[in-house]
Amino acid sequence: MKLLIKIGGTLLDSAESRQRLASEITQAVESGIRAVVVHGGGKQMSRFLASQGVESHFVNGLRVTTPEVLDAVLKVLAGSVNQELVASFIASGALAVGLSGMDALVTEARQMNEDLGSVGRPVRSDARLLTLLMENGFLPVIACVAGDRQGVFYNVNADQMAVSVATAIQADKLLFLTDVDGVRGQDNVIYPTITSSQCRELIDSEVATGGMRAKLEAAMDGLAAAIGEVVIAPGAANHVIKRLVSDEGVGTRVIAAAVGVAEHG
Repeated sequence: MKLLIKIGGTLLDSAESRQRLASEITQAVESGIRAVVVHGGGKQMSRFLASQGVESHFVNGLRVTTPEVLDAVLKVLAGSVNQELVASFIASGALAVGLSGMDALVTEARQMNEDLGSVGRPVRSDARLLTLLMENGFLPVIACVAGDRQGVFYNVNADQMAVSVATAIQADKLLFLTDVDGVRGQDNVIYPTITSSQCRELIDSEVATGGMRAKLEAAMDGLAAAIGEVVIAPGAANHVIKRLVSDEGVGTRVIAAAVGVAEHG
């Protein structure tokens, strides 16, 4: 089985949470699963920028990326957050390798629009380096920074980057580990399973906003790109990786069509 595991920055903020997830993912890799990790770090970014006296501005959940913000993205996301996570994997026994999308142009991006500055949308990911690493027992850990063929860096939404990389490596499962229990409906109840059309309804009715909207849109993109399964799950749950790999019900499974869907509640 091939997994793409996206870890939200909030889950990486404490050493204890970071180490627990690293240990769980390492156990899965040791059991024969091939995995690639993509991580965010928005919370850490905001904290660093505030310490530098730089105010964060967001448009539709995306951070406007000025030259000062881009410098912080490279220092924090591709720097300290990435390397602290790699160190946690090393401490767990995994041969983790820290990367950004610029490395070997693992993920190529284009500017989304000028108003957002150096915010990019992934246009393609290249599986060759990642496959080489996985086949030789290494665990790629990728910060959500991408580039273009002119060597220009872009700040990329980690959920979108996860979909791009998962598509390239032909992942069997795309796991979004987040700080919520799953996808909540209008009645605030978690959906065990949700279809793409139900995702669209939650977005259009503004029940899903901000980070959850971004995750649902990414999940729909993943299904459209023929990724086998997409799950939005609580990264803080006990043994969450083992439970997700064994198809135990945790979080919300996003599926393309409504065949055999259980009603939420």
